[in-house]
Amino acid sequence: MKTLLRTTFAIILLSSVVFSQEKINYLFKEVKVKNYLPHMTWEDVEEALKRTDMVIIPVGSIEQHGKHLPLCTDLYASVEICKLIAQRTDVIVSPAVFAGISEHHMGFPGTITLSPSTFEAVVFETAQSLIRHGFRKILIYNGHGGNKTSVQNVIHKINHNTPATAVELSGIVVPEEKNTQEKPIPYDWHGGVNETSLMLYLTNSLVDMSKAEKPILTFPPEVERMMKHIDEEPNLQRVTSAKLFLPERVGKKASTRELSNTGIVTSGNPKDATVERGRKRVERFVESAVKFIEMWKKLE
Repeated sequence: MKTLLRTTFAIILLSSVVFSQEKINYLFKEVKVKNYLPHMTWEDVEEALKRTDMVIIPVGSIEQHGKHLPLCTDLYASVEICKLIAQRTDVIVSPAVFAGISEHHMGFPGTITLSPSTFEAVVFETAQSLIRHGFRKILIYNGHGGNKTSVQNVIHKINHNTPATAVELSGIVVPEEKNTQEKPIPYDWHGGVNETSLMLYLTNSLVDMSKAEKPILTFPPEVERMMKHIDEEPNLQRVTSAKLFLPERVGKKASTRELSNTGIVTSGNPKDATVERGRKRVERFVESAVKFIEMWKKLE
């Protein structure tokens, strides 16, 4: 009789587990993260504001990153790095501004781009909402180079029009690694060895290394000539930067679709990327960011 009762109880328990699992969205895998605003309740934020008035706004992009990296590379890298910082220091991480200024990548399907005015309005109004709740130190972490000018515009607007102080967190000084065994890469601008290594460490499941390949690049002739003389005159980088990653419609043959057969722009090979390379870069940045944040808190 006892055996029968135990068996019956086990069947009921198993049935209840299966039944409950059927009612849960099996696609949702996210784990609640400390100090990450989207995961917090309003009461959590109310309590946090008693301890800190500092918040990080991650901004990124939804744009092509070759065949082996996801469209959300800049977005997820920004958010995950900010989450790691928030575990080390009592700072809140706001929801990310998903899309950025990516017109130069529109030749590849899936890329989403905003106009500078729209992007700046979204970032500024996100900051305004946080300022209304009491946040006074705004750190913007920018994970996409195409957003750089607009991010500076927003920082200027916050500092000149609100009671808060804003800075770009992604621009802080990070000490270079000493005694590194990594081979130098002349240029590794988009979806290359370093960015692939970053994603292998931060969001490993989204990277498909079987599709990683060295790109075939076609630079405009004048850029090719200048790149050969950059060691002789480093300031030529100012000109090459101005002539690359431009919208296809301007006719300068400098959109990523025109520069690269895969969308990747690097002199290296993404297959050389490693988790360890990404980990070292992330940990150096997080360490520097935490040191900066704690010093700012101490002095103000």
